[in-house]
Amino acid sequence: MQLSSRFTIAVHVFACIEIFKNQYKITSDFLASSINVNPVIIRKLLGQLKEADLIVVQRGSGGANLAKSAEQITLLDIYNAVECVDHGNLFHFHENPNQNCPVGKNIHSALDGQLFRIQSAMENEMKRITIAEIINDIKLKIRENDPSEDSI
Repeated sequence: MQLSSRFTIAVHVFACIEIFKNQYKITSDFLASSINVNPVIIRKLLGQLKEADLIVVQRGSGGANLAKSAEQITLLDIYNAVECVDHGNLFHFHENPNQNCPVGKNIHSALDGQLFRIQSAMENEMKRITIAEIINDIKLKIRENDPSEDSI
């Protein structure tokens, strides 16, 4: 199982907004060029992030900004805004196990709690990591690769 790329694209969006906010107007076209995807994908994602009150988007070519500080936005906030998980459930359980089979009859009771623990562990880790940490790591990598880059 793999999450969609919406989550990592959204993290990329936040990094671009913060790193380039003083140099460029952060538009969907600008973001799409960094992420190397169609601007339509970015506009849809920006809409989801705006709806979650994580970013502010100005109409027209006004650009995007964070709605609160990067230290206040966690990876879980971003994940919840852009990933379409069914009723908050990361795992989709097959719906009709055969009740005449001893495994099919008991699979839910044996596995549901385990899946809940796995999802909770992932979400608890995501709560601990802020977008500020990711942005700081990116800035360090930029400086390592180009020590003359002092505007970042």
